[in-house]
Amino acid sequence: MARDPERQLVRELGLRQLTAHIFNYTVGSGIFVLPAIAVAQLGTAAPLAYLVCATVMALVVMVFMEAGSRVTITGGPYAYVEVGLGSFFGFVTGVLLAVATVTAGGAIAALLGQTAARLLGLDGAAWPVVMTLLLVATLVAVNVRGLRWGARLVEWSTAAKLVPLLAFVLVGAWFVDPGNLRIEAWPSASQVTATSGVLVFAFLGIESALGPTGEVRDAARTVPRAVALALLAATFLYLAIQLVALGVLGPSLGADTVAPLASAAGTFAGDAGAAFLLAGATISMLGWVTGAVLAAPRTFFALARDGFLPRQLAQVHPRYHTPHVAIVGYGVVVALVSSTGTFAQLAVVANLAVLAVYALGALAVLALRRKDVRSDGVAPLRIPGGALVPVLTCVLIGWIAWQTATPREAIAFAVVWAVALPLYLWRRQRATHSSPGTT
Repeated sequence: MARDPERQLVRELGLRQLTAHIFNYTVGSGIFVLPAIAVAQLGTAAPLAYLVCATVMALVVMVFMEAGSRVTITGGPYAYVEVGLGSFFGFVTGVLLAVATVTAGGAIAALLGQTAARLLGLDGAAWPVVMTLLLVATLVAVNVRGLRWGARLVEWSTAAKLVPLLAFVLVGAWFVDPGNLRIEAWPSASQVTATSGVLVFAFLGIESALGPTGEVRDAARTVPRAVALALLAATFLYLAIQLVALGVLGPSLGADTVAPLASAAGTFAGDAGAAFLLAGATISMLGWVTGAVLAAPRTFFALARDGFLPRQLAQVHPRYHTPHVAIVGYGVVVALVSSTGTFAQLAVVANLAVLAVYALGALAVLALRRKDVRSDGVAPLRIPGGALVPVLTCVLIGWIAWQTATPREAIAFAVVWAVALPLYLWRRQRATHSSPGTT
């Protein structure tokens, strides 16, 4: 009888490692640009949008805190939805997560390859592709050799990306002009909420970062704590960066949507400060890809474990106890997507995909409560308010999707669901025909 691949994994992630991983996955390169977008839309009232956005994400986080305390197998949101709402919705969630992680992974890996080639002075169209392949191959090799190595790399990259961001806040705070923070024209509620709908994408990443849940020590307690700590840290950092950048440049911050933090740093630290922040953006992207190679393959592993993908992807290395085939497979797909440029087409559905995962996660919590699902007999976390938080989460996510989705994105999203249903039915038919008869 084949061994359960889930039981072959080793629970090596503790609270510190998981918190760093979620934080690293959440704080990507977007924070280096979004402060300007917020000011362009709201002026000096931009921090209000962050507070509204943080409130929305707090609801999402509470949903994942409870779901993570009830379902502790590998797969994160995919596992929560599959256990709570059934295999079809689980399958769709897995597909949505896969599209989002492959798209983002391919895009950021390609950009990193271009940046690395430029920094090394390597001319020629082939060098960015070569640098991307080397980067992805290195990260794949590290993660195949063990979760501990991958987690350490994530911790190091998290610390590295924090250096320029914290330096910007701590040094820049001395150059803030309080007059630049005065709100002279208060925006309407609809303006604030519309901008919040854009900023919510700065917090995306929690859903994918929870993929390695099956390798977390005392997951029923560790996952909720790590999710809460990571979101709090990201929220405070985002607000601090927004306030300092706005306090230094004032409304003119909204005019630079390419490198606003570098421009702000240049006013008080000169060209060296601007270069430091630009390098920080590159480090932040590297940290994101590092976290993606650790987390994203676990979704593919979970889908294979449950029969939605070839069983080979659920294999666990006998020595390193990692889902090595899924890790290598993810690396190959990301490398191919990054080199062919197809991520530009896939990205159309990525934003709506993540929002849909949040809504499905909220609905799954209601189902998990009804079924009284709990891990290893441990009493799960139960967020207060009954059905209020999950229902409110779905309402707000629907509103954000309505505010931000383009017709093209909506059509692409509908196509994913339309394709997922026949694929799911085909998989069920194959599973029925290949299973032995019962008596």
